[in-house]
Amino acid sequence: MRYWLPILLLSSLSAAAQTLPVLDQNPPSLSWYQVRTPHFRVLYPRGFDQTAQQTARRLEQVYQPVSATLKKQPRRLSVILQNQTMQSNGFVTLLPRRSEFFATPPQDPFLAGNLAWLDLLAVHEFRHVVQYDKALQGLTRAAYTLFGNTALAALTLGVPDWFWEGDAVGTESVLTGGGRGRIPHFDLGMRANLLAGRRFSYPKAVGGSYRDNVPNHYVLGYFMSTYLKRTHGAAAWSDVLNRYYRFPLYPFSFSNGIKKTTRYRVEELYDRLMADIEETWRKQQEGLKLTDAVTYPVKASEKVFTNYQYPQSISDQEVVAVKSGLGDITQFVRLDRNGEETRVFIPGLYNNPEMLSAAAGKICWTEFRYDVRFGQKIDSEIKLYDFKTQKLRRLSHQSRYSVAALSPDGSRVVAVRNDEAYQTRLVILDSETGQELRVLDNPENDFYVQPRWQEDNRTLVAVIRKRSGKTIQRIDAETGTRRDLMPVVNQNISHPQPWKEYVFYNSPQSGIDNIYALNTQTGQTYQVTSRPLGAYHPTVSGDGKKLIFHDFRASGHRIAEMPIDPSRWVPAGQVNDQSVRYFGPLIAQEPGAAAVRSALADSLSAPEEYPKSRYSRLLNAVNIYSWGPVVSSDGQSGTVGLQSQDLLSTTQLGVGLGYNQAERTVNYYANASYQGWFPILDVGFERGQRSTSVYVDRRTPLDSLRSDSWNYNQLTAGFRIPLQLTTSKYNQSAYLSAYYNLQQVSGYDLPVRPITEVGFGRVLNGLSYGLSYSRTLKMSKQDVAPRWGQTVSAVWRNTPFGGALRGEVWALQGSVYLPGVGKHHSLRVRAGYQEQMRGTYRFAAAVFFPRGQPYVSYDQLMTASAEYRLPLLNPHWAVGRWLYIQRVKAAGFYDFAQGESRSPMPGSAGYNQFYTTGLDVSFVFNVLRLRTPFEAGVRTIYNLKSGEMIVQPLVIGIGI
Repeated sequence: MRYWLPILLLSSLSAAAQTLPVLDQNPPSLSWYQVRTPHFRVLYPRGFDQTAQQTARRLEQVYQPVSATLKKQPRRLSVILQNQTMQSNGFVTLLPRRSEFFATPPQDPFLAGNLAWLDLLAVHEFRHVVQYDKALQGLTRAAYTLFGNTALAALTLGVPDWFWEGDAVGTESVLTGGGRGRIPHFDLGMRANLLAGRRFSYPKAVGGSYRDNVPNHYVLGYFMSTYLKRTHGAAAWSDVLNRYYRFPLYPFSFSNGIKKTTRYRVEELYDRLMADIEETWRKQQEGLKLTDAVTYPVKASEKVFTNYQYPQSISDQEVVAVKSGLGDITQFVRLDRNGEETRVFIPGLYNNPEMLSAAAGKICWTEFRYDVRFGQKIDSEIKLYDFKTQKLRRLSHQSRYSVAALSPDGSRVVAVRNDEAYQTRLVILDSETGQELRVLDNPENDFYVQPRWQEDNRTLVAVIRKRSGKTIQRIDAETGTRRDLMPVVNQNISHPQPWKEYVFYNSPQSGIDNIYALNTQTGQTYQVTSRPLGAYHPTVSGDGKKLIFHDFRASGHRIAEMPIDPSRWVPAGQVNDQSVRYFGPLIAQEPGAAAVRSALADSLSAPEEYPKSRYSRLLNAVNIYSWGPVVSSDGQSGTVGLQSQDLLSTTQLGVGLGYNQAERTVNYYANASYQGWFPILDVGFERGQRSTSVYVDRRTPLDSLRSDSWNYNQLTAGFRIPLQLTTSKYNQSAYLSAYYNLQQVSGYDLPVRPITEVGFGRVLNGLSYGLSYSRTLKMSKQDVAPRWGQTVSAVWRNTPFGGALRGEVWALQGSVYLPGVGKHHSLRVRAGYQEQMRGTYRFAAAVFFPRGQPYVSYDQLMTASAEYRLPLLNPHWAVGRWLYIQRVKAAGFYDFAQGESRSPMPGSAGYNQFYTTGLDVSFVFNVLRLRTPFEAGVRTIYNLKSGEMIVQPLVIGIGI
């Protein structure tokens, strides 16, 4: 829940560009307010007053306890509450410094557990704030003083991602009665790997894999950070960070800080941790009395991590389930006991609430729906698929339903609706029209989790999260009458499924997630399954004789079933609690644990305590966060300047001084971008020097080469409209732009000028228009490129205002992606056409040109290309502490171009054709034990016309 690297990179690449990065904004009609506390400023939309007051109070309550063990009390912080998005998340960033809470609570029970969502964010995200401010010491503080937050963010790169998130997860687990460290599902992948004998190397644990399920940096970091605190005290990380930030410039300085604190390098700390938790989990397995289950055979290879989850019975012999994994995009599949697997449907932006619903020959789920323009506006809509007609229906529009379930007769749908005022409601909808038939009252604003229908098509069961814990509730969908079926318990129960007089549900009561049953007549509870790693998402077969669920192994989730036999169920009172609370010894070390638990028990129902006021976007448009150097992506230029971005991500400003190393010239620039309206408005000004050398008589003796330097002014102004159009399994987007460009030149004294330069023409007035559209199939991690899709772009540049320089170019370019021979192979066929109108000025190329061939300007230019991409290997190669290679890829290509000019001019040509072919080999790798992968390699190009062979380094980029 902490990120800043993508923003850092975007700002680095765009500091002196004509356009600044596109940010996520809210619709401009949204009014904003603020409350101020001693340590925080909380910004929130209109109508969110009560929640903002509660959040502000909670942040003040956790300020001291969360800061204690890192021995740092942070500076005042702005926290932004986002209520327009149905995604559940939060982050802290330095660019500019702020935190944002996405206020919709998640239906996923393994994220928030028994904690209120905003309480979890208050503890977790504020811990990130403490971590960042801990950096303000030694050399890192000096860099911040000189260059601002960009330098501060850059110097935190040496701190591995696993520490940031793991330390925050550990903090939430120790200080509260919840937290992910208390949820067995959180460490499920690591537990499965170790118990299966898969102890990965440290480079693999950090860098990941294209084949195996490598637990993410949250899980790795929780255990790494907790182990160090268990063995060296709760304040040990404060000592490590002190050592790192005093001088963070040499490789592995973070590991050296750990070694000076613990006597162990980071790899040794990891090895000791793995031995410790493996022994702990093997002891947990001792004495387990396992229940038998039959696993459905599947097509997926055991060599590539693949999940089959959330089974729903659709007949006596078949289930529908969600398939996903490293080699597969999320899809619905039919499975039977004989191993038949059939793809049913591929959803769009699947909103996964850990639930799927099927009834009456239909399946029901929820999908995110992005606003076409404003990235913070994300709805969640209900989709229905009919097995018989094979048709998809969008049941709701512009809605905020986080989860939905079909009634047994398929006539109605129950959904959980989260409104913009942080209120949760159960809603009954007509499954044909999508009309809301009934909204059930929820005066206490309890949080409903994963409701299901009983067989009578009227009664609902749902897990209810209250402040004191969870219970299962029966609700009459007609009258709204509610009754608790069991006492409120401090257990992370979830996934209720009614069957006759019972309700099956998930519970971690034994320390391992398993399926339990509640007798609604007697109130007695029983343990139904005892699986070694966990059993999830219970459902009943069509004939009522089998309990179907998914359990877990190192190769992924699998669908399993067992007979329903209540006589063999174990009363819950006889279940031994074998929970592994790895954080347990730290509770006594945390000075603020009792205070936080006491605060979280507070209902926060008191009246408003902090004064509120209107927040003005205009008065707060300037928010300078960096004042240092930025290096461009090509490494040939750099800038020193100020960067500004307001807290609501509407206004970006940049001013500074630039240096072009290739030409050894200096320029000044100022850029502004206002993104709060539907079109993004950009304006940029640049003034400086240029230099060039030309042969004045078209020959190349040394005495004909002349050089000159001149001054220029450049003004760019215009608008762009990025559009998000994804509504299905295809990622779709469009982009429109129109810009005015003015270039003025003085002091150009050469007798000739390149046709692509203003030169002694002195003034160029140009307009540029762009339009692009992309539609590509979603990709799995193992895919090297889209396996199906289309892209098209159009460009038109001209000089409609007259003057000495006249020119015009228009171009069309398109690509088609097709499946290759192998599952993860991809073929791209690309073509383009460009036409330059005759004039005194030539614009830059608007279509691609054959690789390895210098661009030549023609009146008409046709290009074509075919490119085949494929993965070669998915290894786990470590080269000492410096390099970890996890993938090898290849691409073969053939490029063609044909150009023709009716009357060649200086700088252009008559007629020619170009043919090049080549082979790329690239490596996906991690350096210096950083989690973010790079991709680079080598390109070999053969010019079929000239016979020339070229070998080039190939830098593809950073995989964010």
